[in-house]
Amino acid sequence: MQIIAISSFKGGTAKTSTALHIGTAFAKFHKKKVLLIDFDAQANLTTGLGFDPDEHDSLASVLQGTKSIHEVIKSTSVPSLDLIPADTWLERIEVTGALAADRYSHEKLKEHIKNLSYDVVIIDTPPSLCWLTESAMIAAHHTLVCATPEFYSVKGLERLGMFIESIDKRHPLNTLGVILSFWNSRGKSNDAFLEAIERTFPKKTFKSKIRRDIAIPEGSILGKSVFDTDPKSRAAEDYLEVTKEILKRLSASNKKG
Repeated sequence: MQIIAISSFKGGTAKTSTALHIGTAFAKFHKKKVLLIDFDAQANLTTGLGFDPDEHDSLASVLQGTKSIHEVIKSTSVPSLDLIPADTWLERIEVTGALAADRYSHEKLKEHIKNLSYDVVIIDTPPSLCWLTESAMIAAHHTLVCATPEFYSVKGLERLGMFIESIDKRHPLNTLGVILSFWNSRGKSNDAFLEAIERTFPKKTFKSKIRRDIAIPEGSILGKSVFDTDPKSRAAEDYLEVTKEILKRLSASNKKG
């Protein structure tokens, strides 16, 4: 089982869309049994798959010991793709209930998911370097970094890089790569942004980029991926291509391991 944390230092980097579409592509086109975990209290991944976060339990109840992880897993409309929804209870969960007095609370997620029977587990984290993000990275074997070709996104990668490095010193964590979204191939500052990313994550930028496409928010409104709502869109094409690159890097990482 491969566990991947999707990470970003700031919002607006298409982190949740990336989690949704990479996970869906694994299930639909690569015959993988996939679990998506929404670990962000904003619950955008949950709503993006057609679920109401107010109607389902999240990992909050699992981490607090009131439910088992199998009780909160939901089947989606995509065969072989399951979801653990998020809810607002995830916010500040580390300072409530059983976790508040546990100095090793950030290890709990890893313990709960390590024995699940999936090919791939993808964890969508909050757009900040908080307890939830740290817990997800400790539980993961790999992280995928999301960024956009604009100043604050790229600047934030430096702090994210240091955060990932600090996790890796305690728990082995491989950076699979950096996915760029809202890409414009004619952007005047593209080379400067790519050079800045290269300094923080050398040779990690994926060749495939995710272009801006209205099909993505339109699919989210319907609670489905673009593979279902607009399979001929450029977003569908881009996500398929970057998924192929991810699979190659996962395979290479497994051989090294």
